[in-house]
Amino acid sequence: MSTKYVYTFGDGKAEGKADMKNLLGGKGANLAEMNLIGVPVPAGFTITTDVCTDYNKLGKDAVVAMIKEQVEAAVADTEKAMNAKFDAKEGFPLLLSVRSGARASMPGMMNTVLNLGMNDDTVKIVAEQSGNEKFAYDSYRRFIHMYGDVVMGVEAEEGQHNPFEVVLDKLKEAKGYKLDTELTVEDLKELVEGYKVVVREHAGVDFPTCPWEQLWGSVCAVFDSWDTERAILYRRMEGIPDDWGTAVNVQAMVYGNMGETSATGVCFSRDAATGEDQFNGEYLINAQGEDVVAGVRTPLEITLVGSKRWAERGGVSEEARKADFLSMEEAMPELYKELDTIQQKLEDHYSDMQDMEFTIQQGKLWMLQTRSGKRTGAAMVKMAVDMLEQGMIDENTAILRQEPNKLDELLHPVFEKSALEAAKELSKGLPASPGAATGQIVFSAEAAEEWAAAGKKVILVRRETSPEDLKGMYAAEGILTERGGMTSHAAVVARGMGKCCISSAAGTLVTGSSMTINGVEYKEGDFISLNGTTGIVYEGKVATITPSLDGDFGKVMDMSERNTRMYVRTNADTPADAKTAREFGAKGIGLCRTEHMFFEGDKIWKMREMILAEDVQGRKEALAKLLPVQREDFSGILEAMDGFGVTIRLLDPPLHEFTPNDAESQKEMAEKLGVSVEEVAKKVESLHEFNPMLGHRGCRLGNTYPEITEMQARAILEAACDLKAKGKDPKPEIMVPLIGTIKEFKMQEEIIREIAAAVFAEKGIEVDFLVGTMIEIPRAALTADQIAEHAEFFSFGTNDLTQMGFGYSRDDAGKFLPIYIEKGILKNDPFQVLDQEGIGQLVRMGCEKGRSTRKDIKLGICGEHGGEPSSVEFCNSVGMEYVSCSPFRVPIARLAAAQANLKQN
Repeated sequence: MSTKYVYTFGDGKAEGKADMKNLLGGKGANLAEMNLIGVPVPAGFTITTDVCTDYNKLGKDAVVAMIKEQVEAAVADTEKAMNAKFDAKEGFPLLLSVRSGARASMPGMMNTVLNLGMNDDTVKIVAEQSGNEKFAYDSYRRFIHMYGDVVMGVEAEEGQHNPFEVVLDKLKEAKGYKLDTELTVEDLKELVEGYKVVVREHAGVDFPTCPWEQLWGSVCAVFDSWDTERAILYRRMEGIPDDWGTAVNVQAMVYGNMGETSATGVCFSRDAATGEDQFNGEYLINAQGEDVVAGVRTPLEITLVGSKRWAERGGVSEEARKADFLSMEEAMPELYKELDTIQQKLEDHYSDMQDMEFTIQQGKLWMLQTRSGKRTGAAMVKMAVDMLEQGMIDENTAILRQEPNKLDELLHPVFEKSALEAAKELSKGLPASPGAATGQIVFSAEAAEEWAAAGKKVILVRRETSPEDLKGMYAAEGILTERGGMTSHAAVVARGMGKCCISSAAGTLVTGSSMTINGVEYKEGDFISLNGTTGIVYEGKVATITPSLDGDFGKVMDMSERNTRMYVRTNADTPADAKTAREFGAKGIGLCRTEHMFFEGDKIWKMREMILAEDVQGRKEALAKLLPVQREDFSGILEAMDGFGVTIRLLDPPLHEFTPNDAESQKEMAEKLGVSVEEVAKKVESLHEFNPMLGHRGCRLGNTYPEITEMQARAILEAACDLKAKGKDPKPEIMVPLIGTIKEFKMQEEIIREIAAAVFAEKGIEVDFLVGTMIEIPRAALTADQIAEHAEFFSFGTNDLTQMGFGYSRDDAGKFLPIYIEKGILKNDPFQVLDQEGIGQLVRMGCEKGRSTRKDIKLGICGEHGGEPSSVEFCNSVGMEYVSCSPFRVPIARLAAAQANLKQN
């Protein structure tokens, strides 16, 4: 039986269905499903994602030959369903749209061609059959522009305007037009001929007139767009695998630009920004779909309530709104009612918020797409909780529907109220994506990247954004556009990124290098602030505060708590960080880095005094001065996590990190400590190491200078005893870092336990404590069964384990890792996402070997991977008890741990 490459849909029937997204892509699967549940959808067919994979392997000619027969049969089915003829010589022609459709939504990242099938003969038939010559020639010139750009590569040279737009602008300027809608039929005919000349001059060939040639060119252009720079970048940002490929959806065109009874729009079954259970969206009368999303015309609201809110935000009177800005609910009440019924049907069917596109052609409503809509972090949380309480989904679905990294949007600052009251309001636009952002204005994606790389916070200001601006949008703190609506490219992409965005800012005019707001000019480098929740633009910097995490967020955290096996700790070195993490739900500390404490206040001088000491006695005298401040530090940490385990790592970095390298600082050190500059320089030189990461650090320091371990162990255990005497419940866990052999660990363990016995005898109090180690050297993972004979816990330090396992220096890998990822040598940066294939196997082995010797050994992870969702899922799969991460990643890790547990069970 031959392989099926093409799946048809239309007239209430479909060969595919919703659960075939891997094969048909999200768009194709949902077009099929809409047909099956009785939603009006223009007929068409989907070429599978497998064909994209074959296309990239075999090339254009082989793939066209492979699918040609099935595509021709599918076109015949579409002709029958739509009662139209492709490449028609008479009767109404079948014109087609060709769109991409990957498994995961990639809005605006890949190519689209509309009005396919137009040529000099077809346009006359369309004009005659529709009775609308202007519509016919407008569709034709749009097709030449889009096909020429997407398929034939006619694009602007560097620093130049798009050649098609140059022709259009010249004509409009000559005629004194401001809007495209002012173009006459004769103007459009002139543009068609002008556009053909542009194609001939830039592509070196005439514009193709054969509809079949146009179709194959468009299908291949969609496959080609899977590997464009912007699509690749978007996949990396969203974690979409490169080998998924895209389907191609070929569908009969329906037209929203056939007069005042036609329209097009985009709508959402709930508010994608706030999560409010309110149908909303935007539409344009007598327009094609790209007019809504491109931001060229400011669209109107679909609902009456939305229209009134829009007018209120923009300071538009009710009289003016009714005169010029009627909602679809008012202007087309019957069609609005039909659309409202369909959107509710689709949300109920999919049990999720739907993002839909529609067209009204001369009074008939057609649905062109539905998909689970992208949403902000706040909307994601609210929708899941609301749908759970409404009985649409169960608790497991509510948890699994969350994107852990999107919670990050809820953990960042918002504008401080008093600062906001004092701020000068410059403009008010559409609140396209919520949040707060302050930064310096830049006017290009390139500048945004450069300034952000230099450590500056920037606001990307554009007339309207396009997919080419993706890198700049990613680098920016927020986005401001002169044009566009709530469903413009800027709005949709910003919401997906969690970036603050305001579109269609009132009184704003953006040029290449400046922005004018109500007559006042702002240049590159000027500071502005954006409130994406209200749509207000402020002058200068506005102070921010951390938002509270209660309400629906708290409910999601409670659900996560009920459905998790692993718990989450935090990496914290101060009581303040520990307190923040505990408020976020952390149950203990997985890594307290004692060396960070030495850099506070004047503690560094006591540390340097110890380093300068020439003998054991001198070191002990210096360490005696450090003991009380260390004890105080540990007391604060243990008390902040009262009742929960606190893993305290003994001194880890090499001693040279505590000494100055420049002459001026060495002079200051000499004066402060009462020694000669030469003595300081000599000591600094003696501490120099060629490869400090693999040098005299960790347990090697403790075994060389046992007095350091003695002081730290005493400080930890004295603090714990003092807290217990006050009725607290301290749970210290002393971690020996960087061991590679069991003997290294045993020597440190003996010191710790001897100090413990002495402290308990002196205090007359005993506390429960653990002695364990960090598994961060490959040899330690390989010999974990031996180490577990003495170690009571393992904490996997995946930062160093990754460095040593790959042989990559984390400080230097930035020079080649981006290239490795771009070339497909690595799928992810292994310092951000745990390499489960390699480093993960060392972790798995360490867990299994450790348990084989000590069944009750406590296992956790404290590297940066502890807050990365896929890495958390791996930790759950190997049976770890906890993961540890930075305080603001704790909620993300809690949710990821719950999801991992649900998936595994």
